[in-house]
Amino acid sequence: MSSPTDLPDPPFDVASPAQATSPAIFNSPHSGSRYPASFLASSRLDARALRRSEDAYVDELFAAAPSYGATLMRAHFPRAFLDVNREPYELDPRMFEGRLPPFANTRSVRVAGGLGTIARVVGEAQEIYGARLPVEAALARIETLYKPYHRTLGRLISRAHRSHGVALLIDCHSMPSTGGVRDERPVADVVLGDRYGTSCAPAIVDLAEQTLREAGFVVTRNRPYAGGYITEHYGAPASGFHALQVEINRGLYMDERTHAKTAGFEPLLDLLTTFVRVMAQAPLGALTTVRAAAE
Repeated sequence: MSSPTDLPDPPFDVASPAQATSPAIFNSPHSGSRYPASFLASSRLDARALRRSEDAYVDELFAAAPSYGATLMRAHFPRAFLDVNREPYELDPRMFEGRLPPFANTRSVRVAGGLGTIARVVGEAQEIYGARLPVEAALARIETLYKPYHRTLGRLISRAHRSHGVALLIDCHSMPSTGGVRDERPVADVVLGDRYGTSCAPAIVDLAEQTLREAGFVVTRNRPYAGGYITEHYGAPASGFHALQVEINRGLYMDERTHAKTAGFEPLLDLLTTFVRVMAQAPLGALTTVRAAAE
């Protein structure tokens, strides 16, 4: 099985606090911006077009996490190359030369939309590749990037749970400022996704929403983003594992055409640093116990 030799080194990293006083892990799986030259050469799109799927600068917006005793994990490889917020084998057989493993999920809604583990499109259905990829290339990306990423993330969550009796994964993302070409209505400033109440204790989501609203943000829950594979996979509130997805409106801090930061970046960074502090230092055990006793 061949794999690219020009992958980012390291492909992801973990910023740990001097003392892990918080059970929170902030994760930025889509902010990677190091595009392998071999990937760019195989794409029919230029780098600017490929970046439309990137959560640019999100890792920077949540970079204060270690200062408050929490952990920050971030990918360096781009989402257009490999998406760790999918099942490990959500693959479109039409993209590849060769036979996919029999356990591959080829019929998910995300695969149908071109947004599987190896994406077929970016933006408004722009095809990434000009030709089919060898199936070995897809499997190599999963083995060399996807699996190590999730092993590391899983260990961080388990360690937090062992140390604190509870773990909170905050999965950090960004979203376009409008619904797209066919829907130019602005979206909220922040969308919180808890898989419709199944991945995170309501009291924790309430705290996140209250903190963001007090900072002046327009906040919605689960629409249009309820959380992806990471939120669903790691969230098990009954066992003390909580996962919350946070989507930030890109129009607040960047030019979506050029991907350059705007004057709004620094004020947003200050506000989100307060959010990071509140969530990292929240008494999660007490919050979830009080809510559970009241129900």
